[in-house]
Amino acid sequence: MLEQMERIGVESVPIIGLSSLAIGMIFSLQMVQLLQPFRAEIAVGTAVAVTLARELAPIITTLMLIGKNGSAMAAELGTMRVTEQIDAMETMSVDPIHFLTVPRVMACIVMFPMLTLMANVIGVFGAWVVAVGAMEVESATYLDQMFTVLRARDILQGMLKAGVMGYMTAIICTFYGYHAENGAQGVGEASTKAVVSSSVAILVADYVMAMIFWG
Repeated sequence: MLEQMERIGVESVPIIGLSSLAIGMIFSLQMVQLLQPFRAEIAVGTAVAVTLARELAPIITTLMLIGKNGSAMAAELGTMRVTEQIDAMETMSVDPIHFLTVPRVMACIVMFPMLTLMANVIGVFGAWVVAVGAMEVESATYLDQMFTVLRARDILQGMLKAGVMGYMTAIICTFYGYHAENGAQGVGEASTKAVVSSSVAILVADYVMAMIFWG
């Protein structure tokens, strides 16, 4: 489990950091340009922080991790299946579900919310840099407005979403890998199906959870 947490969490810090920084900067730039005609650009910080916390941070984090780690899970387990390593485990009375699947599922449940929290911080920082540095929004009022509106509930619900999405990602990707067949071609097909299915599933789940939280 610790090995999987390192792969999913520690080794994913650079890609999640760069992705969230870019999203925060782009979103801030667009929001400033949208709100300037109404003289409401001071609300950019609030819009970026709340949107990141509730939706963008968990979605972006999960999609990046599906591409990086979900496909790797499916390919790794698929290779073990077609080369009969999983069959050998069963022959030695080792439960492959407990040995291969459970550590990956637990690592995803733990690390997805942690990376989402990091994405929130970096995304808000990127938005602040663009708004204050490039678009000349007043920094103190920007931050005061953001911290006044942003609530701990927004951040916690985003992290809860990330935990659910992490669980779904791990289950779907390990399922396709575990049931791969037909050699190398089957491993490739399993990885593709895992990425597509988990990506669609987490988007649907995000909508359902948003309806539950805010309905």
